[in-house]
Amino acid sequence: MPIIESSYKPSLLFKNTHINTVYKTLFYNGNNNYKRERISTDDNDFLDLDFSTNNAETLVIAMHGLEGSSKSKYIISVVNHLNNNNIDCVAVNFRGCSGEDNNHIYSYNSGKTDDVTFIINHLLKKYTYKNIVLLGYSMGGNITLKYLGETDEIPNQIKGGIAISTPCDLEGSSNSLSNWYNAIYLNRFMISLKEKTLVKLEKFPDCKLDKDAIANAKTFRDFDNAVTAPLFGYKNASDYWSQCSSKQFLKDIKLPTLIINALDDSFLSKSCYPFKEASANNNITFEVSKYGGHVGFNSSFLGKDLLWSENRILNYINHIIS
Repeated sequence: MPIIESSYKPSLLFKNTHINTVYKTLFYNGNNNYKRERISTDDNDFLDLDFSTNNAETLVIAMHGLEGSSKSKYIISVVNHLNNNNIDCVAVNFRGCSGEDNNHIYSYNSGKTDDVTFIINHLLKKYTYKNIVLLGYSMGGNITLKYLGETDEIPNQIKGGIAISTPCDLEGSSNSLSNWYNAIYLNRFMISLKEKTLVKLEKFPDCKLDKDAIANAKTFRDFDNAVTAPLFGYKNASDYWSQCSSKQFLKDIKLPTLIINALDDSFLSKSCYPFKEASANNNITFEVSKYGGHVGFNSSFLGKDLLWSENRILNYINHIIS
C-alpha cells in the first residue's frame, strides 16, 4: 500500500512537538465510566479490561503506551469518540497498570503478545462481536504490530490494526529517549518504573534482581538490563529490543493495518519509520505527518478537527469493516 502524506495540518502552537505531546495529558477533561472486567490468566495472574459499550457490532481493543493505562487521556479520548460513533471499546490495562499490582514479579513488556492473544480468545468466547480492530499507542502500537505479524492464525473477527506513534525499533527509540531534549520524559518513565519495581521486590524477597542497579538506572538500557531482560529471559537489553521490535514482523502482516508516525516525534529514531517494510507489504498503510509529536496530533483549540487522530482512526475502522 502507499506511503501517504498525512492530512494532519496543525495550528501554529501544535507545530511544537513538545506542546503537542503533552497537551492532551494536561488539558483534556473527558472522563469515562468504564465497566471493569477482571480475567484470570493461566499463570495465576490477572488482567483488568475496562469496557465502554453501546451494543455495537464492532469492538476496538485499545492498548496504552509504557506506564499508561485505560485512564490515559489519549485512551479516554479515543474511546469516547468511537463510542459516539457506534463502536464499542475495551481498554486493556497491561499487567500492573490498572492501579493494582499484579501477582508476579514480572508484569508486561513491549513485546508481550501472549497476553493479547489471551485477551482476544477470552473476548471471542464471551462476546459475539462481528468485527474486532486492534488499536495501539506507542508501546501498545508495537505490541499490536508484533501480534499481527507473528501470529499464524488470527481469528476471522479481527479485521485489522492501527498503530499510533509506534517505536517499531525499540533500540532506536530507547537511544532517542536518552537525548537531552527528552530528559523530562525519560526521567518520568524512570521514576515510575523504578518505584514500581522496588516496591515489587519488597513482596518478592527471593528475587535475584540487583536493587542497586535498579535504583541507579538512568536510561532504558540501564533499566532493561537490570529488570526487563532477566525477568523475561532475554540475554540483555539489546537482545530484548531485538526480539521484540515489531519492525521485523511487518513483512508478515496479512490484515489491513494503518501506521501513523509524526516526523517530529522526539521519542522515535529514524529507524522507527518503516518506509521500506511498509512499501513491500500491500496490507500496510504508512501515514507520515510532518508534525504531531508523540501521541499528540492535536489540531487547534477551537476547530472541529481538534481530535484529528481520533477521526482518522474512526475513518480507517469504517473503511476496513465496510
